[in-house]
Amino acid sequence: MNASMQGSQAQPQGRWSKVEKVTSICMLVVLASFIGTRLAFATVWELPILDLVLSIAALVLVLASFWFARHRRSWRLWVIALASATQIVPMVCREPVLLFPLLAAAIPIAIVVGCLIALSKKDSSVRPAPGS
Repeated sequence: MNASMQGSQAQPQGRWSKVEKVTSICMLVVLASFIGTRLAFATVWELPILDLVLSIAALVLVLASFWFARHRRSWRLWVIALASATQIVPMVCREPVLLFPLLAAAIPIAIVVGCLIALSKKDSSVRPAPGS
């Protein structure tokens, strides 16, 4: 009986871990597609050299993270943060007015991150009522 109780307690943690993994992988895919699209538009419109170098490095890092960060949550999150910063910081330094829409966009992102943190810390002994 004790083994069955341990198995039922470990299962919800595994499910939330999968939610985090799928979410971070989806973030990496979106980030890679954004950076790739930005680099594709660089063939049409001139992109500053710093942005071009940072975008290429960020794209390589994001694509490589599917291999080297596949088992480490902290590495995936660091790659997401670093690649996002390489795209946002140079633009905001050139055009500080871009900070306002970015701050507005940070509100729903903060809500999603808060929900993911709450889900990751959810007590596995609390079960929802059937049908809810």
